[in-house]
Amino acid sequence: QVQLVESGGGLVQAGDSLRLSCAASGRTFSFDSMAWFRQAPGKERDFVAAISPSSSTFYTDSVKGRFTISRVDAKNTVYLRMNGLKPEDTAVYYCAADRHRSTNYATPGVYDYWGQGTQVTVSS
Repeated sequence: QVQLVESGGGLVQAGDSLRLSCAASGRTFSFDSMAWFRQAPGKERDFVAAISPSSSTFYTDSVKGRFTISRVDAKNTVYLRMNGLKPEDTAVYYCAADRHRSTNYATPGVYDYWGQGTQVTVSS
């Protein structure tokens, strides 16, 4: 059974840091593109960051310079380091995997697997 399990969310203050983890199981994800999305209450699921199998990275503009996506294929794990958190970063954060390595990395529909999400709440 293929699973993506996120962890590391929590309640923090503005300016704090968090590191989210996404542990994959059930198959190897070394050849997949991996990504983080987030969804705030009443809003659509938005792209945050993506990483290719060769570790090329892509970010939405609002997190550039603050968030860093990385992967450790030996652990089948993807991370999202979030620094300088802001109240507008509050959302449920989801990990996703794309077996076909689409260039449309910001489009939720291209991803084959999703985790259950982890809540990140940033207070002002």
